[in-house]
Amino acid sequence: MSKKTNNLLEYLHKFFGFDRFKGEQEAVVNNVLKGKDTFVLMPTGGGKSLCYQLPSLMLDGTAIVISPLIALMKNQVDAMRNISTEESVAHFLNSSLTKQQIAQVREDILNGKTKLLYVAPESLTKEENIEFLKQVKISFYAIDEAHCISEWGHDFRPEYRRIRPIIEEIGRSPIIALTATATPKVQHDIQKNLGILDANVFKSSFYRPNLYYEVRPKIDVDKQIIKFIKANKGKSGIIYCLSRKKVEELAEMLCVNDIKALPYHAGMDSQTRSENQDKFLMEEVDVIVATIAFGMGIDKPDVRFVIHYDMPKSLEGYYQETGRAGRDGGEGQCIAFYSYKDIQKLEKFMQGKPVSEQEIGKQLLSETVAYAETSMCRSKMLLNYFGENLEEPCGNCDNCVHPQKPFNGKESILKALKVIGIIQEKFKTEHVAKVLAGVSDSQVKTYKHHKLPVFGLGEDDGDENYWNAVLRQSLVKGFLMKDIENYGTLKITKQGKEYLKKPYDIQLVKNHDYENEDEDDEQAVPHTMNGGASDPELFRMLKDLRKKVSKQKNVPPFVIFQDPSLEDMAVQYPISIEELTQIVGVGYGKAQKFGKEFVELIKKYVQEKEIERPQDMIVRSVASRSGNKVYIIQSIDRKLDLEDICEAKQIETDELLSEIESIINSGTKLNLDYYVNKVIDKERQDEVYEYFDTAETESIDEAMKALGSEDYTEEELRLMRIKYISEKGH
Repeated sequence: MSKKTNNLLEYLHKFFGFDRFKGEQEAVVNNVLKGKDTFVLMPTGGGKSLCYQLPSLMLDGTAIVISPLIALMKNQVDAMRNISTEESVAHFLNSSLTKQQIAQVREDILNGKTKLLYVAPESLTKEENIEFLKQVKISFYAIDEAHCISEWGHDFRPEYRRIRPIIEEIGRSPIIALTATATPKVQHDIQKNLGILDANVFKSSFYRPNLYYEVRPKIDVDKQIIKFIKANKGKSGIIYCLSRKKVEELAEMLCVNDIKALPYHAGMDSQTRSENQDKFLMEEVDVIVATIAFGMGIDKPDVRFVIHYDMPKSLEGYYQETGRAGRDGGEGQCIAFYSYKDIQKLEKFMQGKPVSEQEIGKQLLSETVAYAETSMCRSKMLLNYFGENLEEPCGNCDNCVHPQKPFNGKESILKALKVIGIIQEKFKTEHVAKVLAGVSDSQVKTYKHHKLPVFGLGEDDGDENYWNAVLRQSLVKGFLMKDIENYGTLKITKQGKEYLKKPYDIQLVKNHDYENEDEDDEQAVPHTMNGGASDPELFRMLKDLRKKVSKQKNVPPFVIFQDPSLEDMAVQYPISIEELTQIVGVGYGKAQKFGKEFVELIKKYVQEKEIERPQDMIVRSVASRSGNKVYIIQSIDRKLDLEDICEAKQIETDELLSEIESIINSGTKLNLDYYVNKVIDKERQDEVYEYFDTAETESIDEAMKALGSEDYTEEELRLMRIKYISEKGH
């Protein structure tokens, strides 16, 4: 490992308590530290904030973070102050501050104490702020929620398009633009507007395997929602509605049914909005019913469900809103209620707007309809929308859990490609579907397509809904593409042209017809995340203590410690501040600030229960083990054989397996399939896996007795236990 990487990891652990970076974080941080323009596309929960927070702490000067919401700024500043021993490390500058508070912020910045300054775009444009910032050494500018720049984005804000000229006026420094949702068109729009077309681009996968996606027919919705929430008692959730009136009505209805819920929308006064959000963050209420005004960048990692009472206006909006579930990697259920009548209402609302705006709006809505009605894997379809390909179905959505019966789509795909070619690749999905199904509406007649020999070529196969499904799946399979410069007209790809020459059998599925679904249709049952602490009693006690401390400190519980940290404490039983710094997500600053009561509680619990703590928590071994830990994780990521890792580190297999067990027990998922598949055949793997599924204990001795010591070695069973815990417990 290079000295530079070592140095970065030291800072990462010191400030944030993590032993390794997630995804593209390290590459992004390095790019920012080199002073280069950076574009970051990373899903919600992927760790975007750290990409600018860490370099700001390492560089001279103050980083300016342009952020759209006052509530978000406050959360971010609180979080930064809690990982540092200095209150002045982070500030925000917005309309909520008094003159005296503004003077203090400016003084701290000029004295070089402040590493991060959060500002709203509206504050940035004020002349007095521009003049002040001209005096400041600015390390870089971070534009958070950068999709607000694009008219094609789901949260377009005109003031975001004024950021670039203001930066030029204050003084150019490197720019990092960050967003959780951007199609290729939106990404190009952001880079062009900010003048960073040459920026290094870092894209993380949009795949969130812990999120379960489901679409239900919009029948007796209130009853369904109450039933769902009561089955998930005590879990935090957000319900999105499109109208303020519905938000108020639904929040009231939930309260009447003994569910702790509050409304949130832009029509409420700012103080009430802020109070309701704080009550949700502080876990005084379980559910927030909101319009899309709620949640942009909300820093609550343990939201367990997101329900859409109404389908949103775009898939980008939907992806970002559902992305607020399970940000800590735990369970996240995303349920949407769909009726095509709602889509028709939204189309009516667009009438009277400029034609170009209507075109954009209609195209975005058509993508939402396609997602709702599809019988394909929902994660696969969402990822395709963002330009990413998921090789295998997710296995964690309603369509995967209850798949539709497939059919051979060869002839249908050939008919679709033929029609697209004849109409010269100049029309969108809906138009092509009408031509295939033989629907002669005004648009089809305008282009005289009802007179073409291919008009109605597929009417015997199915209606518009059927052909929309065929066209969408042809897009996902790579036979077609959308021309993003021309409002999404369908083009035949090179792969599609080859398929026309050499067709082969291919499996497709029909769309759902939600308008005709029976109310009693069986709903899909989600996979639940089997993570959780090994000591549930201690975990509950730690959560109660966290809630008490959060009220004393007046910060949300997750700012104290996040759930994965509490879970790790309930595995490792740290009884000193030094041991606490080795817990996942706990840095030195947090341990010093909040740790005392937690380690005292754990110490008392350990003594009362006479618990024998894990040997790997012996403090004297932590330093050398930490280096081993990083090396082992990186080696397994590179698919090195365990024998090679043992040789490189001069350790025995038994010691290596203990290290790996320690790593997965502290919350890091490792994929050892490449090695396990090599040394244990599939049938024997299945047998051991089934054993652990029903076993009352994880004991290897018990496993040997049950499975037969002559059939399995201890090493094989430990490997299978690692595989099982890593897959089932993370």
